Amino acid sequence: MPEKTDVRAQLRAAILQGVYAPRQRLIEAELAEEYSASRFVLRNALIALAAEGLIELQPNRGARVREISVPEAIEITEIRQAVEGLVAARAAGRASAENIVFLRALGQEMRDAVDQGELARYSDLNATLHGTLRVIADHASATRILEQLNGQMVRHQFRLSMVPGRPSISLPEHLAIIDAVCDRDSEAARAAMMAHVGSVIATLASLGADAPGRISTPR
Repeated sequence: MPEKTDVRAQLRAAILQGVYAPRQRLIEAELAEEYSASRFVLRNALIALAAEGLIELQPNRGARVREISVPEAIEITEIRQAVEGLVAARAAGRASAENIVFLRALGQEMRDAVDQGELARYSDLNATLHGTLRVIADHASATRILEQLNGQMVRHQFRLSMVPGRPSISLPEHLAIIDAVCDRDSEAARAAMMAHVGSVIATLASLGADAPGRISTPR
């Protein structure tokens, strides 16, 4: 029988991959059977995921996948803006010659993906860039916070990457971050990252204009 952490990790991955839709009910008995876990282990996994903000536990109604409203998505991204700025600044101060070579190559791959209209690839490279900066920065608390925030926002990040014209806006923002980190200019890296995440906030607000209160999720 899987340990509690294994069930939590498996269920978390399923939620992030869209196996369970926003507001979908998570039936303990069904999940316990699906993940070959006891109800006790499954319940503890649900409690842990609720603490991460991925699901919500409703009295007398069980658990369901949490749907993030537009205002909450913006609030989450505002927190991310500050923490990502810290990470970028710290990465600039710690970047090795090897890191710089990798980042420059990654920037070129991002250019190529946008030029070729490969939006899914560009989205993956975007995630690689942010993940690489967290590794270089080596700030455990910031990484933990960002992983939790990004877990809550993963569906909306995908939709953002598919907004017409968005890659042409975000690409130069990402390249500015790469340039600043490779120049080992901490303040420029912080400013570039905060400007980039600020544009994400503006895009989120525009997406919510047509559907007040929530962002619909592509399936």
